[in-house]
This record gives sequence, structure tokens and C-alpha cells, in this order.
Amino acid sequence: MNLKYLLAALLFCSFCVHVTAAELRLYTEDYRPFSYLENGRPSGMAVAVVEELIRRTGEQARIELVPWTRGYHQVRHQADTALFSTVRTAQREAEFQWVGPIARGYTRFYTHKDAGLRVTSLDDVRQLGTLAVPKQWYSYELLREQELDNLYGVPTPQDMLRMFRHGRVKLLLANNLTLDGMLAEQGMHAGQLQAQFDLMPNDSYIAFSLQTDAARVARWQQALQQMRHDGSLERIYRHWFPTADERTLVDLLRLE
Repeated sequence: MNLKYLLAALLFCSFCVHVTAAELRLYTEDYRPFSYLENGRPSGMAVAVVEELIRRTGEQARIELVPWTRGYHQVRHQADTALFSTVRTAQREAEFQWVGPIARGYTRFYTHKDAGLRVTSLDDVRQLGTLAVPKQWYSYELLREQELDNLYGVPTPQDMLRMFRHGRVKLLLANNLTLDGMLAEQGMHAGQLQAQFDLMPNDSYIAFSLQTDAARVARWQQALQQMRHDGSLERIYRHWFPTADERTLVDLLRLE
């Protein structure tokens, strides 16, 4: 076969593979301001990043809001799926292919401002009665490894917030980026809280299933790097988190 026709045939086959790639199913949860439904459509900071990545990669993809446990299960077992926003941890590292990070926050302990408490370590946490933390959070796994005998797993962040608001627990554990939205659901605001100490930084990623084509995942990471370099990621971040400190933003934009 003529070399010119051979090259053309190879390019055509490559094009066909790309065009016929299976639709991506991208799962996320109701976790303001990262992701939530607004007028029946997915919205939020992480959704804005993912939608821009869909546009840049030219993918056929749809975003679905589902309970976290369902999305986690689907992505563990099905090809052409991803879950966001997912905190990347050593325990989860081998379970997914990672694109990110798309956001950085800090999981922090808070108390009621009028409680007059000072909490500087997990030893202090152990002395303050029941600590309610959602079971699906990585922070719950981390604290369980620390063998906190006062750790109490609850089904949802809303359960934790209600217990805190009614004084059934003295401590609240929350990502600083999602705190305002969580408090608003309970008729509270950040001015009522006293920040204590940081448990850990949170780097949020898009977690692709292991069965998804690695080349496809690489295209997403490359597109995210383009967003990082051309300022698109910073603009989205500043829109959704206008009061975020500069250190956090600088750290995020340096991460490759």
C-alpha cells in the first residue's frame, strides 16, 4: 500500500476510535459550593471546572448528582466513569486514576464562639465528648485510625450540623471551603464559630475508574494543566471562593 494512503488510513482509524468512545458518566454529590442542583441543572465550583474540561476535550459526557456511596460504587466497578470532587489519599490511591487537583481546602475543627474553648490537638478532642463525623468522609477514616474512642459516625454532614447546632456535640469538623454552605442549611453563619486547628489539607480531584482508557484520562489532565497555565482555573476558583486566602490559591496553582 502506498505510504500516503497507509498514513491516511491510520489517521482515519484513530479518528474513529475517538469519535466512538463511550460517553463518560461523571458522578458528583450535593456538596455546596462544589456541586449542587440549581433549577434542575448541576452547578458549583467543581461542576464549572468539569464542564470546561468537557468542552476542551470534546468529550461526550454527562454529569449526575447522586449519593456519594452510589457514585463511589459505580466508579469502582464501571469503565468510562468518574467521581468528583474526591479527596486523594494514600488509601484510595490505587483505586482510581486521578485528574487534578481542582481545589485545595483545609479540614478544620470549629467550636461555638461563645463556648470559650481552646482546642489545639487530638488529645484535646478526646476530652470534649462525642465527635460526630460523616462516615463517608476521609476524615472519619483518618480519625478512626487514630483510635479516637469518642468518634461517632453519622450518615450525612447535615446530621453532624444538627447535632452541633443543638449542642449535642461541642466540635464541628468541616472543610473551610464548604463551611458557609453547610452552616446556611442550618440557619447559621461563620461568625458564630471559632476556628480551632487544621486536621489536614484537602486536595480535591476527579477520580476516574481504573477501567477507563488511560489515554482518555491523560487528555483530561492535559486540559486541566492548560486551564492552570492560562488562568482559567484561577478565575473559576476566585469566582466561587472570593475570600480564599492567597496561600491556598498559590499552592493550588503550583500543584501539577
